[in-house]
Amino acid sequence: MEGAAPYEEESIYKIIPAEVPPPVKPPVYRSKHSPFTCPTASTFGLAQTSKPGVNNLGGSIEEPAGSNHHFSKGGATFGKSPGLSRPDQYAFLKKQTHAKPIAPLRSLKETAPEKLQPSQLKKKLRPPVPAANDKPVMNLVSDKNFITANAVDVILAPPRRRLPPTQDFLKKADYGMTPDYLHKVKQDIANEYEYVRKLHEEELESRNQQLRLMGEEEKEALIRGFKAKWEQVNREYQAMSHQTKLDTVGKIKRKEHFESLLGQIEKDLEKLNRKHIFVDATC
Repeated sequence: MEGAAPYEEESIYKIIPAEVPPPVKPPVYRSKHSPFTCPTASTFGLAQTSKPGVNNLGGSIEEPAGSNHHFSKGGATFGKSPGLSRPDQYAFLKKQTHAKPIAPLRSLKETAPEKLQPSQLKKKLRPPVPAANDKPVMNLVSDKNFITANAVDVILAPPRRRLPPTQDFLKKADYGMTPDYLHKVKQDIANEYEYVRKLHEEELESRNQQLRLMGEEEKEALIRGFKAKWEQVNREYQAMSHQTKLDTVGKIKRKEHFESLLGQIEKDLEKLNRKHIFVDATC
C-alpha cells in the first residue's frame, strides 16, 4: 500500500525495548571577558556618582581599575528576584522595644528616695487645727474710746453716692399704646395689598375684554360638526373591530388612534353642552 509505513516482522528481541543513553550535556559557556566591564559609551549606573554622564568611550574590554563602582547594580534592570521584596516576618515591633524598664518601688526607696517626693504640694484651704497644748492670748487691755472713734470716723467719712431713682415704666404716658412706627408699618403693608389688588383687577379686566360669549348658532354648528366627525371616526373604528388579532404595529397604532380621537371628541361635546361658553377674541 503506497504511503504506508513499511511492515516490520515480529521478533522476540523487540519485546524488551533497548535502553536509550541520555544525551551528554555540554559544558556551560562562560565568556572570557569580564562581566564588570561596561559597554562602550554606556550611561548605566552613573547617577549620583563622580563619573561623567558617559562611560568607557574608548571601548576597552578590560575591567576598570582604581574604582569599586560597577556599571550594573543589583536589581537595576529587571528588579529584585522574586521573594526578596517581601518583608521579614520576624522583624516586627515587639513589646517594650523602645520603652525603658521601670525600676521596682523597693529599689527606688533605697537608691533614689527623692523621686518619690511630690514636686508640688497642694495648698491648704483651711488653717490648721490648734494643738492641745496651745494657750490663747489673755489679759489684753486697750484704752481706746470706741464711741469717740466711731463719731470721728462718721464725720470724716465721704458722703455716700446717691443712686439715681429707678424709672417706673408702668406710669409712662404712652404705656400700653401702639408705637407710631407700627402704625407706619401697617399702613405700608395695607398700601402694598391695595396695589396688588388693583393689579389683579386690571389683569382680570383686560382678560374679560379679550373674551366674547359664543352665540347659540355658532355653538349648534360646532356640535353638529363634532357629531359628524364622531360618526365618521366611529364608522372607521367599527370597520376594524372584527379583527380580534392585532399582529402588526400598524393595526395597534390605528386602533389606539381611533380610541383617543373618539374620547377627545366626547370631551369637547361635553364642554359645548354648558350654558355659557366664552371664546378668546384674539384667536
